[in-house]
Amino acid sequence: MGVETARDVGPSGIDVAFERFGAPDAPPLLLIMGLATQMLGWPDGFCEMLANCGVHVIRFDNRDVGLSIHLHDAPKANVMAAVQGDTSSASYVLADMAADAVGLLDALELDSAHIVGASMGGMIAQIVAIDHPERVRSLTSIMSTTGDTSVGRPTPAALGTLLSPPASSRDEAMDRAVKVFRIIGSPGFELDVDELRDRAGRAFDRANDPQGVARQMLAVIASPDRTAALRTVSAPTLVLHGADDSLVNVSGARATAEAIPGAEVVIIDGMGHDLPRALWPHITERIAELVARAESVVRARD
Repeated sequence: MGVETARDVGPSGIDVAFERFGAPDAPPLLLIMGLATQMLGWPDGFCEMLANCGVHVIRFDNRDVGLSIHLHDAPKANVMAAVQGDTSSASYVLADMAADAVGLLDALELDSAHIVGASMGGMIAQIVAIDHPERVRSLTSIMSTTGDTSVGRPTPAALGTLLSPPASSRDEAMDRAVKVFRIIGSPGFELDVDELRDRAGRAFDRANDPQGVARQMLAVIASPDRTAALRTVSAPTLVLHGADDSLVNVSGARATAEAIPGAEVVIIDGMGHDLPRALWPHITERIAELVARAESVVRARD
């Protein structure tokens, strides 16, 4: 359908760029992407595969990346201070980003949707389910964690990728993406270097904003542990994670599933902190199964 823009979204009144796949009258499914990653992180083919499962897929750029609003007038984000415990330079927290997602549902006149989030997007999706339970038909949390810093910890090498200098040119962005995903990607599956370079180049062309990425990182650091609040989640939930994720250790997935009543956890051998094409059928099938179960509950209630 092409990229569209919703204006004055949510309590913050921001502009949000989004794109849709599949039949508009199918059950809606909102995809929330992770730190520093535009909606392109949900590849077209993945979205089309999901849409072919009978859902109406909506992907969007979080604030401060891609074609959504960038808070250029916000105070400079001090990442190193935040890592050491001083989060005073944070312009927003993950709950504000969750409100953006709910605001997009409002703009699209959707009472509720199936919410799927990856990495930081999984954290945001969890908060949507905590703070706005009536808007969530099902929750899928992929390669994410609870906010408890004792679980889901990155390896030193993976942490280094987060703190490495940003790219200053299109070529650097493409080279950097390959270097990063050779560290945090899926060791059990071949890295599609050509696709990765193409996506990184397109993302650079759409928007290159290192300070926006820093503001997102501070939002993660400044947000509280969700473990206790996750116990209130009543939406049918799938927790999906790679056994070989070096950026968010699999303990984050197990803690998430333990906190959410009735959550199903699926750990995939060989998967790291990405979505390898070879796993798209398995991942989309799992999500579609959850959607079908949740939709049967909605129909029974109505």
